[in-house]
Order: sequence, then structure tokens, then C-alpha cells
Amino acid sequence: MAPPEPEVFDVVIFGASGFTGKYVIREALKFLSPSSPLRSLAVAGRSRDRVAAALRWAAAPAPPPEGVAILVADAADPASLAALASRARVVLSCAGPFRLHGHAIAAACAAAGADCLDISGEPEFMERVEAELHEPAAKSGSLIVSACGFDSVPAELGFLFHSRQWEPPSAPVTVEAYVSLQSTKRIVGNIGTYESAVLGVANAGQLQALRRSRPRRPRPNIPGPPPPKGSLIEGHNPLGMWAMKLPSADTVVVKRTLSTVTEHPEGLPGAEETPEYTEHRKSFWSSVKPAHFGVKIASRSLMIIVRFLITGLFIGLLANFSFGRSLLLNYPEFFSAGMFSRAGPTEEEVKSASFKMWFVGHGYSDTAQASERGSKPDKEVITKVSGPEVGYITTPIVLVQCALVLLSQRGNLPKGGVYTPGAVFGPTDLQQRLQENGMSFDVQVTRSMR
Repeated sequence: MAPPEPEVFDVVIFGASGFTGKYVIREALKFLSPSSPLRSLAVAGRSRDRVAAALRWAAAPAPPPEGVAILVADAADPASLAALASRARVVLSCAGPFRLHGHAIAAACAAAGADCLDISGEPEFMERVEAELHEPAAKSGSLIVSACGFDSVPAELGFLFHSRQWEPPSAPVTVEAYVSLQSTKRIVGNIGTYESAVLGVANAGQLQALRRSRPRRPRPNIPGPPPPKGSLIEGHNPLGMWAMKLPSADTVVVKRTLSTVTEHPEGLPGAEETPEYTEHRKSFWSSVKPAHFGVKIASRSLMIIVRFLITGLFIGLLANFSFGRSLLLNYPEFFSAGMFSRAGPTEEEVKSASFKMWFVGHGYSDTAQASERGSKPDKEVITKVSGPEVGYITTPIVLVQCALVLLSQRGNLPKGGVYTPGAVFGPTDLQQRLQENGMSFDVQVTRSMR
């Protein structure tokens, strides 16, 4: 006889039957145990049959574990979302595009006092959630954190890891992240990422209007003058790769984290944090140094860069028109030069893929030099974050590990509110957990540029 369903589940995965959702189920099942912080799990979506099929796929070749509940909830049905949020300690929101499907579940969590982690890489959605839900979430004790997948935890933790390599009196001025997607077969991107990019360009005006309507956040104090903008495509860099500027959510999220730390130099205090964690948190943030940050896509093949450029041009030209958006969303494989497909990648293509993200920092060996007239950065530090395929392996790993941190260390984290992953998880053991689950953080180069 199956055990009775718990009144409240440790984790509820919403959007469980989607492309990414079923991989998140599979990752969560690895940690479902009476001895784990994750002791009870539910999976949720619009269709019970589709969610059940995703659960069977994720558990295969074994049958689904007893006690994993299937809940029916629809982003268009507020009552179903309220019922779901009332039964969750942590909701993992996987139903994108998030500007269409993500706000309602975040709002339900804010009302119910449940924590909510999502895998959005959509700046307009993330900033709107912060603007509209921070206060109610803070009051209810709901911690809402977007971008808890490949967007943007590798960039956030990678930047913090890089920043802490600059021992005083040195400090970075610029840190550029070079992202390289690699595969022994072919690279097939996450269709949700493509749809989010199309809708993001289409609604760029709304993002700008939102930003104008809000108070300007404080900017961190970075030594030296701001760097020049540089060219769109570069063929010469310390990595010896072709690279192209990427209008990435990672840039936005890292900058939001740095603004938060500028407002709270010792970080965000936990609701019931231990004295040991308080000391660790303050020490951690005192070692983080801000810098101008940007992201570039990188490859040793110029053709890969050209394919990204073509995709960006199509989206930029067509996304602002209804007919153009329809073409982009209905024929992603054509307009992305084969990089995105509604069919998604095969299991073999997923297993064959990986990523590398280099953080190339330039700064001063002594910050006193920054105020000297005509001085230029004289130190270079290169670090690297690497891991498996980004959309279906790394993203579930990151999301589930963030949830495990929440479940096991909740008292050390802010009581509630809407924050970035770096601001919440930076001082925790999340980096160590990711390293234990297939990702690596390494220092590559530290050298003088004199």
C-alpha cells in the first residue's frame, strides 16, 4: 500500500513535463531519500498524463518511487497555483517562457510563504518579479530566486570565484566571460532559451520602461576609468579564440548582485543564521571585488560565431513584428542555422555536449595606481568554470543543488524577498556542491602585464 501523501512537500517541480522539467525530475530523484534534506517530492503540470509520463521517463529503467505525487496546476489557473504553493516548501519553476508562465507561480509562492527557484534567463521577467513581488515575499517569508540554472549560476559563482583571486592590494577593473559550447556530435540549444530571446527582443521596450520607473540602484566603486566598448567580434584575445559580444542575462544578473552587495557590503543576513555563518558571510563578501562585467560567446571556429551572428540578426530584425515573431517561433531551426529545434536534442547529443566559461580579468596589481594619470591595468587573471551540457544536465544540477541548500540551510539565508542567486547562495557551499556533481572551478593564469 502506497504511503499517504504529505501535507507539505519539500520540493514541488512545476512545469515537470517540459523539455527541461523531465531532466529536473531525474536529477531530483537522485537525492530523494529519508536521510536527505529532500525527503518528499511532487511533480506538477497542466496534464496529469504528461507529468506521469515525464516521471516514468525520469525514473527509468526503475519504476517511479512510491510517494512521488502528481499534482495538476496551470499557470492560467490562479486557484490551482495557490493550492500547489500551499503544499510546497520549495517550488522549482521550470515552465517557460517565463514572461508568459512564470509570474503567476512566483506570485502564488509569495502569497503562501513558499520559496521559489526558477531557471529563467529573461531580464524583463526577473526585474518585474523583483519590482512587484519583493515586498510581499519579504513579508510572507518567501525567498524568490530567478536564474538558478545555466543562466546564471555559473556566471555568478564564476565571477565571485574569479573576484576573490585578486588578493589586496590588487583589484580587477574588467572581467569578461567567454562561453564556449562544445560537443562531439552537434550542438542543439534549448528551445525555451530561443523563445525567451525572441520574446525578450520583442519586449525590450517594456524592460526599458520598467527600469525608468524604478529608483536607480547604487553602482559599485570600481577602480580606474570604464573600459572602451570594443568591437562586436574579436579575433584576438588571451584565449586565442573567436568571440562575439552576447546580450546575455548573465551580465544583467551579475550587475544586480553587485548592486545588492553595494547596498549591503556584508551581504544579506539570514533569518536565523548561526554565529559561525555570520562571520563566514561577512568574510566572504569582504573578499569580493566588483568589476565591469560582460559576456561573449567564444569558439575556435569562426563558422560557429557566424551562426550565432546570423541568429541574432534574424531575431533583431523580425522579433518586433507580429508576423516576424510568428516566423521565428514556428521555424526555429531555419532562423537559428540549425542550433535550435522544437524536437530538442537526442539523449546522445545531450551526453556528448559540455561547456567551458573562461573569466578573463584585467586590473591593477595595486589599486593606488588606478588614480595615477595615464595608468593602465597591469595584471591579468584567468579562471575557468566548466561542466556538462548546459540546458538539460547543468541546469538541473544547479537547480536541484540550490534547492538542497535551501532545504538544509534555510536559517542562514534571507527570510524572504526577491534576490539574485549570487546574493543568496554566494557565501554558501553551493560551489562545493556543484564541484561534487560534475562542474569545476579552476584558476588558469595569474600574471603581470608589464
